[in-house]
Amino acid sequence: MKQVITLCSFLIALAMASAASATEVVSKSYWGEKAIGSHDTVAYHDPQVRETHQQVKGKKTFIVKHLDANWYFASQASADKFSANPEKYRPLYNGHCANALSLGEGLIPTNGKIWEFFGDELHLFYAEAGRQRWLKGDWKSYRKVADLAWEKLKNG
Repeated sequence: MKQVITLCSFLIALAMASAASATEVVSKSYWGEKAIGSHDTVAYHDPQVRETHQQVKGKKTFIVKHLDANWYFASQASADKFSANPEKYRPLYNGHCANALSLGEGLIPTNGKIWEFFGDELHLFYAEAGRQRWLKGDWKSYRKVADLAWEKLKNG
């Protein structure tokens, strides 16, 4: 009987931990907990970066721990901006592929190399084909489906 109670307690704790982590899971590497491929998420918002459509790699000297992930930044100024308002700079869906969510494929991690702003929000993609689908299609409809999928995954 004691073993059954212990097993039940363990399973309940595991379920609670899984539910808690699902609410704010971040797209990160398997090694080093690097969010979005260690790209500087604040830099995407810079007008020059947006115009040239490049990515800016973060440095090991400027890391902020947020939502159990290490977010890398190219400068202390970027790290400070993120620390002050992570919701403003964090990519939509915490960096998971927007296209995959819109297709019902679940949480597909990204590395921060393929990105686009739709509206005023940063969206990351696993593959260029997904980004192109959103650019050429009805991104607002895709976004609605992705938002619903994200909420469902967050809330279990």
